[in-house]
Amino acid sequence: MQLRQWQSECVNRALEHFNANQRHFLCLATPGAGKTIMGAEVAAELFEQDLIDFVLCFSPSVNISQGIQKTFSHRLECRFDGVIGSVGCSYTYQGMLSFKGDFWQLLKRNRVLVIFDEIHHCSGSTLEDANAWGEEILLNIQDQAAYTLALTGTPWRSDKAPIALSRYVYPDNQIQCDYVYGLREAITDGVCRSPKIVLIDNENISVTDEENETKMFNCLEDLLKGSSVSYLSVIKNDEAIRHILTLATRKLEDIRQDNPNAAGLIVASSINHASYILNILRNEYAQTVQIVTYKEDRASLKINAFRSSTTNWIVSVGMISEGTDIPRLQVCCHLSRVKTELYFRQVLGRTLRVSQASNQEAWFYTFAEPKLVNYAYRIDIELPDSNVIIRDPVKSVDQSRQKKESKLETIKASAAFDDSSITFTEFHNNKESDPNPQSNNSPRFDSLDFSGGFREQVVSTFDSPF
Repeated sequence: MQLRQWQSECVNRALEHFNANQRHFLCLATPGAGKTIMGAEVAAELFEQDLIDFVLCFSPSVNISQGIQKTFSHRLECRFDGVIGSVGCSYTYQGMLSFKGDFWQLLKRNRVLVIFDEIHHCSGSTLEDANAWGEEILLNIQDQAAYTLALTGTPWRSDKAPIALSRYVYPDNQIQCDYVYGLREAITDGVCRSPKIVLIDNENISVTDEENETKMFNCLEDLLKGSSVSYLSVIKNDEAIRHILTLATRKLEDIRQDNPNAAGLIVASSINHASYILNILRNEYAQTVQIVTYKEDRASLKINAFRSSTTNWIVSVGMISEGTDIPRLQVCCHLSRVKTELYFRQVLGRTLRVSQASNQEAWFYTFAEPKLVNYAYRIDIELPDSNVIIRDPVKSVDQSRQKKESKLETIKASAAFDDSSITFTEFHNNKESDPNPQSNNSPRFDSLDFSGGFREQVVSTFDSPF
């Protein structure tokens, strides 16, 4: 198996680390860089040196677990399904909770390498601050495994809890990574695509309350701060959805001129939201589209089928946010109600995996909600060489804008909406609640109108001299 340069470097660093009697290794590599292949190579080298007897892999989803099993079986040239004769097995973190004491005896009686994909899902430096998965690691793996290899592309948690098996330096709460491979390096090496992030805003927004009083706003930031309108109302707005879908479908059509099997991902806020978007794509935009949600028993089968199909779009709810390898994804619409930086980067990462196609563009569309704007400008402010602060970095959006001014291009919408009147309405039969309900003291709005033209800011990452 031919390794990329960073993979070879990381494998050598891990082996040096283990040979120096340091048992826990943490690798930070940007989403799409190829962490699983690197992990399989570490396992192969440890088998070659007769330092381990068995490998256990844990990951956050069935789809990722299946991909790990396939990669490790291929590299180790052996079964990797836990049956007699296999050299290891791949499990989900959820499955970890069902293991009994006799399973964990495997680690006490054998030399076992345990690999954790997206380790940030597991929190806890002690039993007091651990989540369920982190507690299992602390009780059954941390002191019993011969070696552990923890992998992540986003080494922090939204709740600021410590990540299991990680070392921190206080008082700054900096996580110590044993190897770091950032997005900037991955793009320079041709390992990942360079994304363009499109932030969609509107310059003339009106909100009419139940008493028929109207207030005007010239951007989404002012709207969300100065009214009772929630971000969920924006991403569910009929005309706003059609505008972002118009931009995204046109971009995908352009890319498919070179790459006929290129595809797009839409991350929706709910199942009803996803169904609504699917119907628009299918009936109004004549797109082929698949939907996959966390409530489906056969979701992983759908994702696997989409990976090798020619379907234009996949609309996801609670799926395909991290670790899922679908290189033909080159356009993404972030329409989720989740607004954490961790999730933002994970969704963006779905479009960054390079393929053999001639066109390697990656486009990411979302609305100019203040937090999302901040994340977009921070994407190319790379992680320090070896440290990542688990709390939010103290850096304002204004500072980021000043530093990246030469990288920002403001363009007019390719479809004009200047004469349109957009009225907010709820989807039929949508019973799902807004996570940011209006206060009882706040006036409720009757209509939300985007009377002005939509506008887009295109953040082209990593192409300025700064």
